[in-house]
Amino acid sequence: MKEYMEEYIKEYISRHQRLQKKMIDQHIDAIIITQNVDLYYFTASMQTGFLFIPSVGEAVYYVRRSLQRAQEETTKAVEVVELGSMKSFGERLSNQFPQVFRQDVKPMIATEFDVLPVQVFRRLESAIPGCDWADGSLMVREVRMIKSATEVAKIKEAAQLIDLALEHAITNVKEGMRDVELMSLIETYVRERGHLGLMRMRGYNQEIITGMVGSGVAAAVPTYFDGPAGGQGLSAASPQSAGHKRIARNEPVIIDIGCCVEGYVIDQTRTLVIGELNEEIMQAYEVSESILHATEGLLKPGTICESLYINALEMAEQAGLSKHFMGHGSDQVKFLGHGIGLEIDELPVLAKGFKYPLEAGMVIAIEPKFTYPGVGVVGIENSYLITDTGFEKLTCSREGLIKA
Repeated sequence: MKEYMEEYIKEYISRHQRLQKKMIDQHIDAIIITQNVDLYYFTASMQTGFLFIPSVGEAVYYVRRSLQRAQEETTKAVEVVELGSMKSFGERLSNQFPQVFRQDVKPMIATEFDVLPVQVFRRLESAIPGCDWADGSLMVREVRMIKSATEVAKIKEAAQLIDLALEHAITNVKEGMRDVELMSLIETYVRERGHLGLMRMRGYNQEIITGMVGSGVAAAVPTYFDGPAGGQGLSAASPQSAGHKRIARNEPVIIDIGCCVEGYVIDQTRTLVIGELNEEIMQAYEVSESILHATEGLLKPGTICESLYINALEMAEQAGLSKHFMGHGSDQVKFLGHGIGLEIDELPVLAKGFKYPLEAGMVIAIEPKFTYPGVGVVGIENSYLITDTGFEKLTCSREGLIKA
């Protein structure tokens, strides 16, 4: 147990040190972590408060609620103290971190501008006067982009669980069943076995529960969700994923699902049909598999992320399917895949403009799909760990068109 705790603490120290290196490189004196997922990543707790990490020195987690639980959960991975009044927060920081708040020097403090509400930021500005502020969100996301063996193990656990749920759904799917009933089969199965009940997203106003299940025309209904398949949803109040449409014979059923185990997510897609797909839709499905397998051949350290997307675009064009690739018309999305981990939309993104070279430790989901309005969506998606020599497929569900 002692050895385990030492390794546990060492991992969190490493996370802080990697962030501190980026801070020093970018002339940031300190960063204040506020968002739940980032707090969890750097402290092992998700209690309300602020984590203050100086570029040099030890971090302190100032907790409003629940102090007791934060102290128990962090298990000495970081110092935990009571937040107290925001009126005295700046003074406390100045006293505890003299290396940051030096006389006659204006410190540069970063925080997560991509997710921090303006109201909370204004409170921090007021509580800590005399600072310059910078956006530290990219630094945080880049640190989180490289996964440890512990993180990968949790993603693998989620992959195994969703595979069992998929097989359970395949066994029980029936013609005439509503999309939401099929989704409920999957959700119930994984929820009872450890799924947190949500898949966290960083993007503003982006929400997802367990994924997207949709049959035929309903799957191809566009929506605000930043993905190639929107879904009818249950109402305008939840305009995505499964709705009340009933599954018919010979139409594609897209099952784009995942689950979240101890905060870590898996993301995968399979296409199912009760009966047979027509020739055009079957060809599109086969092209999606071809794109996936061609992309696998490029998954190795040093490959530039955007090149994977560009290569996929070329393959879709050669197959004459460009207008259906990753959506349709103005609702096409402009990526092939994305990082996963504690959130479903992590770095890196496989899209134009993303020049990150693949690195060992990245975990990415690759999801070539084709959308046909009035007909449906077909495609496949796997999640992969980039290794020193290539990749390891984390998704363990069977591939190929599934016939129920």
